[in-house]
Amino acid sequence: MQKQFIQNRKGQKIAVIVDEPENASGLAFVMHGLSGFKEQPHIQVMAKTFVDHGYTTVRFDTTNTLGESDGNYEDATVTNYYEDLEDVIAWSKTRPWFQTPFALTGHSLGGMCTTLYAEQHPEEVKLLAPISSVISGALSLDLYEPEELADWEKSGWHVSESRSKPGVTHRLAWSHVADRLKYDLLPNASKLMMPVMLVIGENDDLRPHQQFLLDKLPGPKELHIIAGAEHTFRSVEELDELARLFDDWLDRHN
Repeated sequence: MQKQFIQNRKGQKIAVIVDEPENASGLAFVMHGLSGFKEQPHIQVMAKTFVDHGYTTVRFDTTNTLGESDGNYEDATVTNYYEDLEDVIAWSKTRPWFQTPFALTGHSLGGMCTTLYAEQHPEEVKLLAPISSVISGALSLDLYEPEELADWEKSGWHVSESRSKPGVTHRLAWSHVADRLKYDLLPNASKLMMPVMLVIGENDDLRPHQQFLLDKLPGPKELHIIAGAEHTFRSVEELDELARLFDDWLDRHN
């Protein structure tokens, strides 16, 4: 495992971990979601499964999150997360271990960003796995109570407590909302000809949206629901099930 720091297009530091197995036969990028980080258990589970299947695996902290990269969470947007993904992939293309086509997977907002990349560059992507993915900015805002959105707009901030880093308070600017509304995976889903695996928790509020994307996918596709799980997989049983799903999927498509 190699950890290093690279620069994005804005000159900001991005922390990257590369796990390179011997005689690697593939390449995969694993991306966290909003306020996430590369050491979260579900991110590590996905990365380890790819490594076990012979993939050089890249995971990273976007800027404006809770990891080791530059920026402040309050400034987080889909655009900045997506641009950091583009910049990590561009950097990877200069490395001796780079190969194409590669696999992409991401959780939540990372699922949206990796899918957006696959829609923009389908020829580069061998496999795609959006996990607990945001499907549409507009649809995702429907999950907030009207009063919550009104308070967010009025005050300029959405405040919540982190479950991944207890004791940390999230403050997210209202500008995040206007940016999120620019993005929707559904109009270009027909470009996703590669095998796609969707995974969602049984009790995730985003669960109904997964079917909208599944219905538009033209290639090999599957949707799995992890019993009892919420948006982020945390228990040993949930993480084991996530690993099994990835293991089986990679066995079938390697």
